[in-house]
Amino acid sequence: MTLRVPFWERSIGVRIIVLFLGMLLAVQLASFTALQASLSQHAHRVLPNQLREGERLLQSLLERKAGALVDGARLLAADYGFREAVSSNDADTIVSVLANHGARIGATEAALLGTDFALRASTAAHPNELVAVAHQLRDSAIAGQPSTIALVAGTPHQAVLVPVRAPLVVGWVLMAFPVDPHLGDDMRDLSGLGLTLVSRRSPDGPWRLSLTSLDAGRSAGLVGEKWPASAIDQPMTSVMAAGEELGVRVMPLGRPPAHGAAPDILALVSLSVDDAVRLPRDLQLALIGITLLAIGVFAVGSVFTARRVTTPLRALAAAAERLGAGDFETPMRGQRRHDEVGELSQAFERMRTRVAENQAQILRLAYWDSLTGLPNRARFREAVNDAIAERSTIAVVMLDLNRFKHVNDVLGYRIGDLLLIQVGQRLASHLVREGELVARLSGDEFGILLRVPHAALALSIAERIERAFDEPLALEEHRVDMRAAIGVACWPQHADDGDALLNRAELAMYAAKRRSSGPVLYAPSIDVASAQTLTLLTELREAVERGELRLYLQPKLALDDGRVIGAEALVRWQHRERGLVPPGEFIPFAEQTGFIRVLTLWVFEEAARHHRRLGAGAAELVLSVNLSTRDLLDPELPLKFAAVLARHRVPAEAFCFEITESAIMDDPARALAILDRLSEMGFQLSIDDFGTGYSSLAYLKRLPVDEIKIDQSFVRSMQSERDDATIVRSTIDLAHNLGLQVVAEGVESAEVWNMLRELGCDQAQGYHMGRPMPVDEFARFVERKPASLPAGARAVALTLH
Repeated sequence: MTLRVPFWERSIGVRIIVLFLGMLLAVQLASFTALQASLSQHAHRVLPNQLREGERLLQSLLERKAGALVDGARLLAADYGFREAVSSNDADTIVSVLANHGARIGATEAALLGTDFALRASTAAHPNELVAVAHQLRDSAIAGQPSTIALVAGTPHQAVLVPVRAPLVVGWVLMAFPVDPHLGDDMRDLSGLGLTLVSRRSPDGPWRLSLTSLDAGRSAGLVGEKWPASAIDQPMTSVMAAGEELGVRVMPLGRPPAHGAAPDILALVSLSVDDAVRLPRDLQLALIGITLLAIGVFAVGSVFTARRVTTPLRALAAAAERLGAGDFETPMRGQRRHDEVGELSQAFERMRTRVAENQAQILRLAYWDSLTGLPNRARFREAVNDAIAERSTIAVVMLDLNRFKHVNDVLGYRIGDLLLIQVGQRLASHLVREGELVARLSGDEFGILLRVPHAALALSIAERIERAFDEPLALEEHRVDMRAAIGVACWPQHADDGDALLNRAELAMYAAKRRSSGPVLYAPSIDVASAQTLTLLTELREAVERGELRLYLQPKLALDDGRVIGAEALVRWQHRERGLVPPGEFIPFAEQTGFIRVLTLWVFEEAARHHRRLGAGAAELVLSVNLSTRDLLDPELPLKFAAVLARHRVPAEAFCFEITESAIMDDPARALAILDRLSEMGFQLSIDDFGTGYSSLAYLKRLPVDEIKIDQSFVRSMQSERDDATIVRSTIDLAHNLGLQVVAEGVESAEVWNMLRELGCDQAQGYHMGRPMPVDEFARFVERKPASLPAGARAVALTLH
């Protein structure tokens, strides 16, 4: 699939042109934006002043109109016939004169009020509105301001109030004139501002349009506003009307309303903010012309600059193609230039002269380990394949250092590096034939290619290499003991090709690591075992669920009279396809994966369940469960055991847990805390395989143990080996002096039995007394040899071995 590349990314020249023109447009746009912002700021600063001047103009127009209306009203008040009619209280004459005179001067409403401002005559359909207006004007008219704007018949009117004198004031004439409909046009012609009058009948009622010089859209937007009382004090209020921003000056007309309320009549003096900030058309044309001219000039300059840059770059690209093709002889052109392109050409020339040297260095880095100077995995694999291609009989020895990480952690990485270097040198000293080599395959893993005629010689060399590690490595002031797991595989005996040979040597190495018993020569069974362990965990889980595990018991007897005092329980796996699986095939795997916790709990559960079925004396038996490292790191272990005891109604005193020193070593603090809790619950503790560790006495002092179990490696040969007999005697004396019981395992003859009894050992276990047997068979065994000794002297040991 071909990706489409934008045209501006295909050429530096195009990008230069686009960049220059883009910068120009950006500058022009920034200038236009700044100008527009400046105009906007200027407009918002100047417009309130224009609106204020418009407000003054409107006041002047209204005052001029009011003066003319007052003069007309005074002519009527000074008319002799009108005054005589008022004096004679001739209502018909008064109404007639008011109507005729009002019509002549344009008044639509007229009324005569008494000196008490009570209505005496009116031409209005709603005379009460005129009376209310008269009361509004009363004080101001007396003070010489006889006019106002008021709502009459629902529309704004200019109202005037003048006295009737004969010669004293005998009444008042009120005349109302509709606001001049041309008032808005006059405002627009004189100032360019718009005028809109709005009114409402009640303080909460909607505003209604009374007069406007604006179009329908703008005027509708102004009428739709709320116009609170606070808007009156603002220099300018911005309003969106018909999609356009208007600046509005709010001017109340008529008498001031009650405190805090908006007036009933508003004059809205307005102008367009958008028009004020819009650039004049001639200025717009000038800017467009300047921009087009600049674009043309920049385009020509950009094309010239782009060509100056791209032409030498194309020459350098062609030179790079030649270098890529392996041509390191042709010199670079353009080195005489004194600009950046010249510097680039010189750099290319220096690169050309160094590439050949770098090629050799790269090959070395690809095939050799920089720390040890040995070949790496790639070179080792190549050498193995080359030897196979020559049809030579060869062997691959794979070696992995034990505890190398520990060396790094304790002594530091610098000492670890020195160790790897010395190991490589020590391994290389065993190469005697042409074509053999040592390689460092990974962190602490080495490989050795041997040209040997048969596997026996390869294994012999591997054993000699292992013995070479008997001598400690001297690393500055440190002397480090180092061991290694070694695997051996041969061609063509064990593999058809190099990769398979390396793989099988590695499998043999891992087998040696597991067995800890010296070099391992590859065998097909190693592959089978590897494949089987892939499914072993799943099969173990299914074995527990399907009930394939079996509990076997081996008798334990008191040495003083030979009576049965307990048994050691062993777990057996009755596989549905493979039959009885040896414990050595699944117990170590369970310990590695952590599944040993499940097996431990299963053994404890089964022992508790069968406790009362073991014979007449079963109620007094103490059952011991072997705990592994994984178990002692489980903080919930005491709670799990307590639940089993409660479920089967068995006391904690009926059990004893056997532990080994290795089970405590991983995390002594946590292990000891768990053991203390178990002891507090009433369980007994026993040290298993006593004498095989290196800190047994220290743990005898720290652990709350009740007994020790002498390892069978000492017991089995004590008849023939005096040293073993001495160890057993010393252990028994030590334990008794500490108040501990002693159990000897591995008793396989009457002679060993008699020797242990003479030495004062408490309990014995082994094939001489009985082999492991199912629970039912053991129950019958107990019935034949009843356990009648006092509680606390009998034990059943449950292990997983």
